[in-house]
Amino acid sequence: MIGLSDYNFSASKEIADVGEALGPSITVEALVNGVDTEIFRPVPGTHPRRERRWRLVVPRRLFPKNGVEFFVRAMPAIVAGADVDVIVVGDGPERETLESLARELGMADRIEFLGARPHSDMPGLLCSADLAIFPSLMEATSVAALECMASGLPVAASAVGGLPQIVDDAVGGLFPPGDPGGLAAKVLELLSDGGLDGRGAAGRKRVVAHWSNERLVDRHLEVYAGLGAG
Repeated sequence: MIGLSDYNFSASKEIADVGEALGPSITVEALVNGVDTEIFRPVPGTHPRRERRWRLVVPRRLFPKNGVEFFVRAMPAIVAGADVDVIVVGDGPERETLESLARELGMADRIEFLGARPHSDMPGLLCSADLAIFPSLMEATSVAALECMASGLPVAASAVGGLPQIVDDAVGGLFPPGDPGGLAAKVLELLSDGGLDGRGAAGRKRVVAHWSNERLVDRHLEVYAGLGAG
């Protein structure tokens, strides 16, 4: 079917590359789903801060592909180098296992599992943190990561799937997937170099310019107009 269409979109460059590999005449444009940058913007945090220097947020459903286990395993090394606590926003079949792992590693007082929360709660929860973590093992292009960036939050993410398309050193940083040591090293680097605010501002600017709902609509209209003219 992809070869019979007049134009092809995909949710990430990785998927676009797969589509284009199907034949020499096939072209696919990677067009990431948009973010409402009026809802996701810097706002006052809504989740009470503990008496810690830093807070991390992991806005992930608790499924194996999202790699939250590797973040939990990284926490002892993170805590050894920085005074942090964590909120995990999302639910799923791994929750009980992850809570047990946190207790086993002595991190139960550092990691708070909030479960699933309404989408309307997310801006305030995200802005309650200093850094967002995406430890995914597979990913297209994460709308949740874009929402964090639109909220002015720097993002540390696995170098997997479509995440490197949106995250780089200017807005956060990348680490190897499935590697607790690499994850911890990247988090500690970002917390220690004094650049969090600048990366957060750069991330919001990038999302507004490239991945806002308005930009997504404009690009679709450009394509449809071109097809109509043809």
